[in-house]
Amino acid sequence: MRRTQVALAVLAVVGSGLYFYVLSRSVPPPVVIAALPRFELTERDGSTVGSGDLAGAPWVADFIFTRCAVYCPRLTARMKELRQSLPPRVKSVSFSVDPDYDTPEVLAEYARKWGIEGREWLFLTGERETIWKLIRDGFLQPVEETPEVEASPILHSNRFVLVDARGRMRGLYDAFDETAFERLLADLAAIEAEEEQ
Repeated sequence: MRRTQVALAVLAVVGSGLYFYVLSRSVPPPVVIAALPRFELTERDGSTVGSGDLAGAPWVADFIFTRCAVYCPRLTARMKELRQSLPPRVKSVSFSVDPDYDTPEVLAEYARKWGIEGREWLFLTGERETIWKLIRDGFLQPVEETPEVEASPILHSNRFVLVDARGRMRGLYDAFDETAFERLLADLAAIEAEEEQ
């Protein structure tokens, strides 16, 4: 039984590597959309996480807030689904668009409710002005107050953003598009192959 489990684990690793190898050869690397500015924010465990900490490996970003009752639960569910196909070295990074409410403690509880543990998926908060500027001017995504919409008082992007190992945006993907994961994974494989050359 133990040997069978080990064999299956080895096959899974080899299969995953082969899958990414095939993907990396099937599409050209996506173009650079923009270089993100340097940033430092606070993770749910209270530690400081900045762009420098994320350098060296690609990562996938999204934008959420814990009081959101409409899109954010779906975004988190989709990111959790995506994580099943991401290599451990590729982090997920969720930026709170409501940092005045989303303290590290609130984000930690949110992550616990979703069964999210460890540092492969980061939840970042900080000063609202800093985060909103990063989202608008860095990620080139919308964020604004919509107090007239009770269920979602902050309008924000529902896209996943693929960032390469050098902190450059390489892709935007509608999180609710059923084909988005396939495109994101193909682009991820292509930029990782590009980095190896």
